[in-house]
Amino acid sequence: MDWQRTILIGGMGLVAWMLVIQWNQFQDQAGALQPNYSESQPSYGSSLESVTGVDSSQNGEELPQLESTPETSPSLDLARPSLSKNLITAKNDVIEIVIDPVGGDIVSGLLLKHFDKKPEDGGQPFPILQNSRDNIYVARSGLIGPSGTDTAKGRPTFSFVDSSYVLSDDEDELNIDLVLNDGGVRIVKRFTLNRSSYDIGVRYIINNGSSVDWNGTFYGQIKRDSKPPVTDISGFSMQPFLGAAIRQPEQNYAKFDFGDIEDESIKTSIEGGWVAMVQHYFVSAWVPPADQLNNFTLRKLSKQDMYLMSFTGAPIRVPVGQAADYKASFYMGPKDQEALIGMAEYLDRTLDYGFLWILAEPIFKAMKMIHNVIGNWGWSIILLTLGIKLILYPLSAASLKSMAKMRNLQPQMVRLKELYGDDRQKMSQETMSLYKKEKVNPAGGCFPMLLQMPVFISLYWVLMESVEIRHAPWVFWIQDLSAKDPYFVLPLIMGASMFLMQKLQPAPTDPMQAKIMQIMPIAFTFLFMAFPSGLVLYWTVNNLLSMAQQWFVNRQLANNKK
Repeated sequence: MDWQRTILIGGMGLVAWMLVIQWNQFQDQAGALQPNYSESQPSYGSSLESVTGVDSSQNGEELPQLESTPETSPSLDLARPSLSKNLITAKNDVIEIVIDPVGGDIVSGLLLKHFDKKPEDGGQPFPILQNSRDNIYVARSGLIGPSGTDTAKGRPTFSFVDSSYVLSDDEDELNIDLVLNDGGVRIVKRFTLNRSSYDIGVRYIINNGSSVDWNGTFYGQIKRDSKPPVTDISGFSMQPFLGAAIRQPEQNYAKFDFGDIEDESIKTSIEGGWVAMVQHYFVSAWVPPADQLNNFTLRKLSKQDMYLMSFTGAPIRVPVGQAADYKASFYMGPKDQEALIGMAEYLDRTLDYGFLWILAEPIFKAMKMIHNVIGNWGWSIILLTLGIKLILYPLSAASLKSMAKMRNLQPQMVRLKELYGDDRQKMSQETMSLYKKEKVNPAGGCFPMLLQMPVFISLYWVLMESVEIRHAPWVFWIQDLSAKDPYFVLPLIMGASMFLMQKLQPAPTDPMQAKIMQIMPIAFTFLFMAFPSGLVLYWTVNNLLSMAQQWFVNRQLANNKK
């Protein structure tokens, strides 16, 4: 029996099975229709118009509940028009936000350096937050508790000086102040934008001029429906994770899709921590003070397609005649590792590399270092593949030699099959004796594939999760390495390279195994047609380098025989 062929086929089957597993993990939103750009996406420059047709009033059911606060659940009418038409816009170099003075919520957010589709195809700044009839995704914050301004009866309406704020060339920081006078208490809600930062500071400054102590608690909340975001991924491609994530005492990164939250609300308390809304390439997150105990909740509103991802901070007490403040941060932008690490501990885990993250992270860092030198992600992938091949060559050389020796044994294998083909037990004994005599390991040939499996899966996650590669061109027709090859040229080259690589390996003596091996390049070609072109580029280059390695080893063995 041809043990090498059996093990190789098993290895290929394992690779295919792992690919299917990864595919299924990206199907969390399978069956959901992708929104149409012309219907659901607000056009750039019309942010104000896009947020005035949906209710911005809130109720007790949406507010986070404190231990001592009785929970009330009045009905919510999402069809009511907004209470405020006087919205506030603020803009730095990378984001533009819209603030509703009713409650002081961020009801729209555009990412000015990222686009819904390629700019040459008419792409517009990416709308990560929006409050339209097609999609509700807003960042709320306020004060609850005994002296809180946000109650079951309604939200406060702040006053403001200007309706438009733009960071000027000579400024590094932009402050937007909303003011509320409440029974002798002056409350300033201040939003702070820095020049090239996706981090929005949200600070409450409370001056207590009343005759009693002021007591309240800050809450930050992400309110969102379950509709898929605007995306340039086709409906037949892999659908990334869409849902909430938090840090828990026993788990640094815990993610929950909308179905998980609908089945059961999640509550936890931790010093520091964060709560995030995760989607493909982008994330929004509330980050409370790291030195305080904070409470986090993920829940679904009853009888509505609306989910609340909230935190409440430590109690705030302001004695009579004194002032105090409270500051939290809201991140709204790409999954940038360096920026997220600076925001909060483990927030960078929202850049989800799966169970092989310990391998994926150094792969991405190495690829980024290469990119910093050559400036092209496609060539970076090629050089990374070459580097990985060089690192793994000492481990794979023995396997390649084993495969070459197996190829040289094919005439003797055919002779054994002719002599003992009807006696399977005798055939196995003679085959193993031949392997022992020639010092050949029949299982050695599968190691090259087993070695590249974890690298392949890790790179898969890197290409799917790293926003740096989104819309990144390589050469000629490959103008987006994160998308599939539009003309399927790379998958066809990959299939051809896989077929040629088989010719350098010993042919199976069993007819059924030979047919399976012939089908493998065809099956993998069709499978890779839906994969990101950057991943297909890696696999193709890897095949070509493997062929070169095998040819080199074959030449070495042939020269040694002379």
